[in-house]
Amino acid sequence: MDNLKQIAVQTYTSITAFLHNGLAVFGAIAAVALLMGARPVVDHGAQSVATPSAVFGTIRHEGISLYGPAAEVENAQYRTLAVYLSRRYKVALDATEQLVGAAHEAGHRQGMDPLLILAVMAVESRFNPIAESVMGAKGLMQVIPKFHQDKLEEHGGEDSVFDPMTNILVGTSILKDAMRRGGGLMPGLQLYAGAFGDDAQQYAQKVVAEKERLQQTLKRAQPQPRA
Repeated sequence: MDNLKQIAVQTYTSITAFLHNGLAVFGAIAAVALLMGARPVVDHGAQSVATPSAVFGTIRHEGISLYGPAAEVENAQYRTLAVYLSRRYKVALDATEQLVGAAHEAGHRQGMDPLLILAVMAVESRFNPIAESVMGAKGLMQVIPKFHQDKLEEHGGEDSVFDPMTNILVGTSILKDAMRRGGGLMPGLQLYAGAFGDDAQQYAQKVVAEKERLQQTLKRAQPQPRA
């Protein structure tokens, strides 16, 4: 049991080695829960994929599972994205499967590109649902509750910010508003990050680059026409 916990701690340390506006700050209780829920990483050939984690469980919203049956083509695309994200960010595959499904659900509800939503999650939290910055940004899309209490109230209040689906829905709504107010994708992303004054648009460039990687991943997975 002690060995398992040591492996879990090492795994947790490796998957949370990131920096984005102080994202490495966690609540003590949440961190303990993550450590106890993590499982060892299993080597599958050249790359390692994390085994299922207890951190996520099944993402549900309004009593409905958000990673349920879909059309065959959609399922193949979701799986392709989930495998890519699991390997790139060292997150359990069952978790990335659910997050891909949740991003598509949020995108469908709010008229937003699900790949953009996933790209923002990647840059903001590296798919850590309990990430918390020194500025008070929380969860997958780094929502700051004090600035968006009205949106969180629709989902049960400030405490719901660490619920993965709530965070994705609220974060997507904030991003959509930012793009509308900014007048487009790049200024909207900068506004979302609170970096509107950055002429180099570094944040937006990172998100767009991640979205393009996701697009290329889907493109490579498509069957090639026979000669």
